[in-house]
Amino acid sequence: MTSMLKGKCLCGSVTFAIKYDFDAFYLCHCEQCQKVTGTAFAANILTQVDNIEWRSGEKLIVNYQDNERDFSKAFCGQCGSGVPHINKSKTQLVIPAGSLTDALQISPSANLFKNESPPWLEHGLSAKSFNGFPN
Repeated sequence: MTSMLKGKCLCGSVTFAIKYDFDAFYLCHCEQCQKVTGTAFAANILTQVDNIEWRSGEKLIVNYQDNERDFSKAFCGQCGSGVPHINKSKTQLVIPAGSLTDALQISPSANLFKNESPPWLEHGLSAKSFNGFPN
């Protein structure tokens, strides 16, 4: 039996479960992923289109489809958190890794569009670290 992982949006209105059966886990540095996440990259897990069980809030989900690239995004209409969605070409379910509440036992396998990474990313990764806000 395949284990299930749970996930939710920030406000907890949208909840879901997925089977631990993934095709890929990528960090995408493309300009669109930077804009949609507000940071340097998106951490997306890809799986089969039907690998999701919506538990609550499915009607709150807002979908965005880009007209120029094969790009789409879904988010909670209340808190704006990214939630799973079927990609624009309808071939895979895209799960934002940060939307999962259960621990993953896999790591990203590749960095996509690395040449589009913002120049501050590498310095940021080596900057001083804190376990909370600095004093």
